[in-house]
Amino acid sequence: MNPTVHSRHCDELLAALAGFRADCGTVQRWGGELAGRLSGGGRLLAAGNGGSAAQAQHLTAELVGRYREDRPPFSALALHADTSSTTAIANDYGVQEVFARQVLAHGRQDDVLILLSTSGASANLLSAAGAARRCGMRVWSMTGREPNPLAATADSALCVDAESPATVQELHLVAVHMLCEAFDHAVDGSP
Repeated sequence: MNPTVHSRHCDELLAALAGFRADCGTVQRWGGELAGRLSGGGRLLAAGNGGSAAQAQHLTAELVGRYREDRPPFSALALHADTSSTTAIANDYGVQEVFARQVLAHGRQDDVLILLSTSGASANLLSAAGAARRCGMRVWSMTGREPNPLAATADSALCVDAESPATVQELHLVAVHMLCEAFDHAVDGSP
């Protein structure tokens, strides 16, 4: 493969990372708030499509399992991971409702819904955000470039300024790990 292709990918990632560093405070706040909500009996619902679904599931796995150090498990559900529900809902109500109906079923006031999307324009995620609002949930989004509809509808958004969806997803993974670290520190009271 042409080494220039690899260099270009790394250059784009480095440029996006430089801008992303300014959003570290958002991730830190999310970690602290999420620790408080989940420690109080709340839960995290997470969703995305394609690679973003994998990122959402990675996040929930770290909270139910552990990130670095052993700690109690916390309630976190990746909505796309229930294939029977998602396929039945898509069949009966349309793909736009696959997450919204699950949010209405599982979401409670003071829970958090986090939505991941490189475009920030996925109709099923926008529908889920609306359902979360009806439940009294907090809505956070990780998206690509602003402006986009998902960032605009969220209570708080982390937007990666990168052209390539791959670069956006790479930085979403960084954000997921930073969120888990901030969560763990808030749970155990570390600075």
